[in-house]
Amino acid sequence: MLARGAVAEVVLPGDVPAMAVVGHEALKEFMGHPDVAKGAEHFAALQEGRIPVGWPLTTFATVRGMVTADGAEHRRLRSLVGKAFTARRVEELRPGVERLAAELLDGVAAAAAAADDGVVDLRALFALPLPMNVISELLGVDEEFRARLHTLSTRLVSTDIAPERAVAANREMVAVLGAVAASRLERPGDDLTSALIAARDAGAGPGSGPPDSRGDRLGEHELIGTMLVMIIAGHETTLNLITNAVRALCAHPDQLELIRTGGAQWADVVEETLRWDSPVSFFPFRYPTRDVTVDGTVIPRGTPVLAGFSAAGRDPAAYGPDADRFDITRRAATRHLSLGHGAHYCLGAPLARMETTIALRQLFTRFPDLRIALPETELARQHSFVGNSVRELPVVPGRSAL
Repeated sequence: MLARGAVAEVVLPGDVPAMAVVGHEALKEFMGHPDVAKGAEHFAALQEGRIPVGWPLTTFATVRGMVTADGAEHRRLRSLVGKAFTARRVEELRPGVERLAAELLDGVAAAAAAADDGVVDLRALFALPLPMNVISELLGVDEEFRARLHTLSTRLVSTDIAPERAVAANREMVAVLGAVAASRLERPGDDLTSALIAARDAGAGPGSGPPDSRGDRLGEHELIGTMLVMIIAGHETTLNLITNAVRALCAHPDQLELIRTGGAQWADVVEETLRWDSPVSFFPFRYPTRDVTVDGTVIPRGTPVLAGFSAAGRDPAAYGPDADRFDITRRAATRHLSLGHGAHYCLGAPLARMETTIALRQLFTRFPDLRIALPETELARQHSFVGNSVRELPVVPGRSAL
């Protein structure tokens, strides 16, 4: 697609016409364009009743939360959630993340020792539970809900799911999050969900007006929608980022050696993985509020547009003729867009970076001989063009350095 131009016409599941912006500069311009919105009221086909029930991408378009809000509403929601992602709050999480990573790697070692061939699924045993437990602790999600929330998240980001399963997954996700919220309402704690509930209930009473209309107050749909977005974005993206970074380093041992000899830092691995193998390939949706021209291509008003992060990260116009090469010493002046740009830049970016840096450092320190058990071509891909990774990561950890 990128070879044909910076903006491409695409067809989404269900024969829904759309467009994707895949060139780096074009995507940066589009995401920051004043006449581009996130709210589903600007999605022409949806408003005209041309999107069928059970469409796999419905949740991305209609969930109530930061990712589908614009203007003052977006600023209000972002301000509420942002209190949990200040630099101080993220740094306070570091010791807990380091302890959790070490405990999970103990489990990896035990599982490998128990396996006849020494092979374990690193994605399931390490890359998944680390961010899932961190975001769950941040949100106050009890242990009993966590596994189910991951399963439902995977279904919601799947783009080949059958309509009836999509509807069922969305309904169950709302029900589970409602149970989480009820638990926090009954037993408030020092967590984001409790804080959001407090914001929702602030000022309630006779004459207080609709919940969504008073300052920082949070409506019921906004509460569940915000929790949904936080759960999915808070673990699926970091899960893919850790998985993709491990794959990249195992496929490029010279780059791993640079880390071990002090020629680069783990943070460099994180940034290059974000660029080279973005954890999100095509993020839905943005809509022009009028016909908008990007890189010479007209995107009609109301068209659903995908942000093509994977292609933008490999754009030779932005990163040079070696854009396809994984190079952790890359010092490109161009900043990758894999965590967004402008008003909707990823609020959890500092936390994702910290978690991944800790995960990689501990993993390759603990298991210096770690290797992937299958060729890259035999690793099954995710059932999604939104999330970008593999479904399993079978590895042989090898000897433990501890």
